[in-house]
Amino acid sequence: MVGVAQLVEHRVVVPGVAGSSPVAHPMNRYLRMSAVGAALTANGLRPFPAHSLAAIPSFFASWLTSELAPHNLAITTAGTAAHVAGRRRDRTWTRADSVGTALNVASIAGLAVLVRRSMGSAASVESALAEALGTDYRTILGEPSTADLAVAWQRVMMPWLLTDPQIERICDLDYVGDGIKRHRLDIYRPRGVDATSNLPVVIQVHGGAWILSQKNQQGLPLMTHLAARDFICVAPNYPLSPKAKWPEHLIALKRAIAWTKGNIAEYGGDPSFVCVTGGSAGGHLSAMMALTANDPRFQPGFEDVDTSLQAAVPFYGVYDIADTLDTKAGRDRLNRFLARVMFSSRDLSDYESATALLHVRETAPPFFVIHGTNDSLAPVAEARALVDLLRATSKEVVAYAELPGTQHGFDVFHSIRSAHVIRGVERFLSWVHASRRASAAQAC
Repeated sequence: MVGVAQLVEHRVVVPGVAGSSPVAHPMNRYLRMSAVGAALTANGLRPFPAHSLAAIPSFFASWLTSELAPHNLAITTAGTAAHVAGRRRDRTWTRADSVGTALNVASIAGLAVLVRRSMGSAASVESALAEALGTDYRTILGEPSTADLAVAWQRVMMPWLLTDPQIERICDLDYVGDGIKRHRLDIYRPRGVDATSNLPVVIQVHGGAWILSQKNQQGLPLMTHLAARDFICVAPNYPLSPKAKWPEHLIALKRAIAWTKGNIAEYGGDPSFVCVTGGSAGGHLSAMMALTANDPRFQPGFEDVDTSLQAAVPFYGVYDIADTLDTKAGRDRLNRFLARVMFSSRDLSDYESATALLHVRETAPPFFVIHGTNDSLAPVAEARALVDLLRATSKEVVAYAELPGTQHGFDVFHSIRSAHVIRGVERFLSWVHASRRASAAQAC
């Protein structure tokens, strides 16, 4: 975090001491950078909550600090050690150096806590799966390899390397047929598959607060992992607000489901096993896609098309658009942002139609809900409420992984936490797929 600056730090002028440089200020650069680093670490450990005015800047700082904690830890440690060695060698130690070093030591300790929390995600995910699927669920899948359970340090140390030579991407397929850019999707699949492969399919819905981003900017670690493990992944664009008004977003994604079921076989996918996932706004939309299967209100002109899904894995979604839980965070989000940007009217029924909590029903597919306790943008209380309703209503399994100390958007790039969660998602989807195939075989 501050180590790079420390490695090139200008030394404080000390009269009569050779080698000192012409920087003289009681609060030198080392101390300033150390203070900034300590503040960022503190924010990573305890970010501002969703109802705070500082929630958005706190999220960005906390997200990067937490998910890049190993990198920050290594740089801060190396930078501090280099600075201390240089000061002692030149005998230029000052009070500012003492204070700055103390701040860095505290920051290093905090970053170590963040790394430990990330590694603890493996246990959180495994506990969630065992609770929902049964402690013997691995007997269906087989025991994972040692490599599957270990931290993928090579990936972690190169967090933005999001390609994989084992997979191919087919770009910009028009799923509506109208030539509109926001109605295009990409397919990620293993190299060498053909129309006889019949692989399970996962639709990944990007987030971006319903107003920005696109299909090739989110969910890439998940999609590359799944596609390398014999899944077909479909990543659609959809209309964005403020130009698009609810429910245009959901209607387009329903069309993406219809296109997938009608066409994915020629790309090697199994049209009878289509699941959905997504994060943030994509978490909201993926939950809505799963909970409103075949609902004619969201399928104008294609009411008879089957849009049912076989499983849903929403990440850190917004599930209470209408603020049915009556929280300050939900009320502020609706009044200050969503009502103005996402909806064409201020009619409560419109807000309710977009609220996943109000669409939970007995026929909901299997769910694996994933959320962090430190989420500054989508309060974890909404995920808990969704899970409680699903478990009380749905006939299918409902897994819930609540990740301690975890911020919004943790899976955008490779990290310790995202690797453990992604492997858990793969195990969940593989279990659902294997269970359905076993049930179908017994029925025959």
